[in-house]
Amino acid sequence: MSATLEKKSLDKPDEVRPFKEEKGKVAVFTLGNHTMGRGEFEPGWRWSLHVKPIAGTDSCQATHTGMILEGRMVVKMDDGSEMEYGPGDVFYMPPGHDAWVVGNQRCVLFDVTGVAKYAKPQ
Repeated sequence: MSATLEKKSLDKPDEVRPFKEEKGKVAVFTLGNHTMGRGEFEPGWRWSLHVKPIAGTDSCQATHTGMILEGRMVVKMDDGSEMEYGPGDVFYMPPGHDAWVVGNQRCVLFDVTGVAKYAKPQ
C-alpha cells in the first residue's frame, strides 16, 4: 500500500462541533488515519460549562497535544495541578482535566491528538 499526499483547507473542515452557548467550536480535519482540530474558545469558555454537557463525563477525558496560536488557556488536572498556556506554547494535556479561557481574547489552538471524540456525546 502506498501513501497518498493529502491537503485540506482550514476554510473547509470535515466537521464543525459547536460548544454550548456559542462559546466557540472545534473544526475537525481527517487526513489519512489522523484526526486533528482547530479549536476556537471564546472569552468565558470553560470545559465544565460548555463541553461537559456534551461529553457527559466529569472532566475532559481526551489527551491533547498541540500548539496555542492566540489567547490564553488554563488547564487544571483532576489532582489539582494546573498550568497556563499562551501563544507559541506547545502543549500536552493528559485526560482528566478542566480548562478555561483567560482574559478577554479568544484562544485559538491546534490539537493533533485529542479531537476524534472531543465535544461529542460519549
